[in-house]
Amino acid sequence: MRYPILPYIRLILDTAVMVAAIRSDAGASRRLLVAELEGRITLMASVPLMIEYEAVMTRPEHLKASGLSTVDVNALLDAIAAVAEPVRLAFLWRPIVPDPDDDMVLEAAVNGRADALVTFNRRDFARAAERFGIAVLSPSEALTRLEANT
Repeated sequence: MRYPILPYIRLILDTAVMVAAIRSDAGASRRLLVAELEGRITLMASVPLMIEYEAVMTRPEHLKASGLSTVDVNALLDAIAAVAEPVRLAFLWRPIVPDPDDDMVLEAAVNGRADALVTFNRRDFARAAERFGIAVLSPSEALTRLEANT
């Protein structure tokens, strides 16, 4: 499969990638999120995915590990929503991945015609994403592609 050249790539970030972005300021997940906020990549999100981000990122264990408050996370999510490309869910593709909680992530990628889905869980997404021509990348792979093309 030929992958698009960054920075014009349109990405869907799995919820675990968003959590990693707030928990570690040195990781690839954080750097991808910063690149999105700086306009160097296009992050795409559906309403259900944004709700999922909020529900998971504001769990006490993630707030404690990140040193952020619920207000801080909500401000970050507001900033993301302001620059993210909204995805309208015209079709639901369920069930398609082994974990039903992951269906909303894949649905956003498919409906938004994402170039890549960024996740730590490549095994569960790979087969389904391939059916739709969507690359499945780890945060470090996505970041490597971004840095190679900037």
